[in-house]
Amino acid sequence: MAMYCIGDVQGCDGALQRLLDKVAFSPSRDTLYLLGDLVNRGPASAAVLRRCMALGDAAHPVLGNHDLHLLAVAHGVRKPGRLDTLAGILEATDRPALLDWLRRQPLARTMAWGDDSLLMVHAGVLPQWTASEALALAAEVEAELRGDGIGAFLRYMYGNQPDRWSDGLRGHDRLRVVVNALTRLRFCTPGGAMDFSSTDASDQPPAGCLPWFDVPGRRTAGVTVAFGHWSTLGHVDRPNLIATDTGCVWGGCLSAVRLGASTADREWFQVRCERAQAPGGPAG
Repeated sequence: MAMYCIGDVQGCDGALQRLLDKVAFSPSRDTLYLLGDLVNRGPASAAVLRRCMALGDAAHPVLGNHDLHLLAVAHGVRKPGRLDTLAGILEATDRPALLDWLRRQPLARTMAWGDDSLLMVHAGVLPQWTASEALALAAEVEAELRGDGIGAFLRYMYGNQPDRWSDGLRGHDRLRVVVNALTRLRFCTPGGAMDFSSTDASDQPPAGCLPWFDVPGRRTAGVTVAFGHWSTLGHVDRPNLIATDTGCVWGGCLSAVRLGASTADREWFQVRCERAQAPGGPAG
């Protein structure tokens, strides 16, 4: 049995098929963990969702910002963006099944692997949170997505404030901070104030900020965190950090990392992707 973490697919189903062929993926034997942004910007978002659904227990996604955007558009909360490629889902005869499957996916996953723990999110984790706290907070958002009040939740989900975590946060403000951290975070201050002004590489932080994973004293530093979202960061392979978004939709690569006996035992696989959109549009 092999376990793979795969970066942002963003509707590039052809690249996903080539990557699965390259690693000789077998759903009866192997498992995929897809690190968010299954859909949007690429040419075949509906096909990606159908593929993941067909894989059943062999495919385990987490939700990314583009996945949440799809749900918001489908519920009439947001208008499709100029660069969106979601019509294939929104106009599909199996739209209800696709959307229902998507909204039941988590925002964070964890698992024991060898002597280590692996935490999987789309974007990042605030420095104040432990892995268990991140999972518990993600579950609060997941309950809203899976409930009858999903439309009301999505209506209040967007916004950059509050920009930091406080245990006293309640209601929409609390959930918005959780969503922003897990699906949008790149840079923050040492105190955990999130900055969404930049999508630059990690060596070009906004003033007073640094990449979330470089904050001194980060409470998830003792576990291995795997994430996507940050295409300008690219492939990062540190002892306790795995970054997997290598810009597939922008003409880069789609990447997978196979874990061996421990989270430190890794093998990377990549396939080149046809550029679906040019870099420089709204943040991915």
